[in-house]
Amino acid sequence: MSGRLPVVTLYGRPGCHLCEEALAVVERARARVPFELVQVDIESDDELFKAMLERIPVVAVNGAEHSELFVDEDALVSALSSPQP
Repeated sequence: MSGRLPVVTLYGRPGCHLCEEALAVVERARARVPFELVQVDIESDDELFKAMLERIPVVAVNGAEHSELFVDEDALVSALSSPQP
């Protein structure tokens, strides 16, 4: 990855309890392996809102979807620890 940190994107919306839980898991993972965290409010884009409303929270690693609804901390850490193309 040429020294750059992986990017984890968390798609969610305000008031989403599952999104808050996912953020806590993502932050615990970040304490184990460094990465850049980007949070996206799906309410900011109509198409994103339509596409993801029933699926949030959605987590992507370097642009590739990793999980939805539930985030497994160990699986996320493993994905972040694997060599990136």
